[in-house]
Amino acid sequence: MIEYFFSQYATYSTLDIILEIVAVIFGLFSVWYAKKDDILVFPTGLVSTFIYVYLLWKWTLWGDMMINGYYFIMSIYGWYHWTRKKGDTVEFPISVISNHEKRIAIIIFIFTVAFVVSVYHYFDKFTTWYAYVDTFITGIFFIGMWLMAKRKIENWIFWIIGDVISIPLYFAKGFTFTSFQYIIFTIVAVYGYLEWKKTLNSSSKLELYKS
Repeated sequence: MIEYFFSQYATYSTLDIILEIVAVIFGLFSVWYAKKDDILVFPTGLVSTFIYVYLLWKWTLWGDMMINGYYFIMSIYGWYHWTRKKGDTVEFPISVISNHEKRIAIIIFIFTVAFVVSVYHYFDKFTTWYAYVDTFITGIFFIGMWLMAKRKIENWIFWIIGDVISIPLYFAKGFTFTSFQYIIFTIVAVYGYLEWKKTLNSSSKLELYKS
């Protein structure tokens, strides 16, 4: 059983295996901090995504590399966005997505999928079934990361969808550690949504009480 799950690592360098494990650990920390609405989600995420960008570039997995590159950039933006305050009050607390932001999310999805498809065509990467799945899941994750940086509760819904798809996807690609990571990501994302929902409801009740 163990050989079945990890046989692909026989051809990997020790350094790459260690780097993937480190990236997984920091990725798990990042999702856990996101669940807690803790700003440490971003520095831990930066470490994980930086390593993944290098590994995925080395393994020529362009779609996954672009996802992690985007995560890296959005983590910097989110770190700044979450620290903004009006006096002692956080300027952008947990909130619900607006209609305007829904339209932006659709645009992000369409643009992202179109861009990934063009890149895959250019590098002739549509050679496996999961290459096609990549184009869809990249759009899903781009929206999820953007919404998380904006502190919108709906980010968890997109993470859950993307994480569930990623579990068999990364196993098929030969990254067992990363596949296991997405199992944990899915569980934490569900609890993250519930925890953010509880915080949002508490804030709504407090605002209603003040009014």
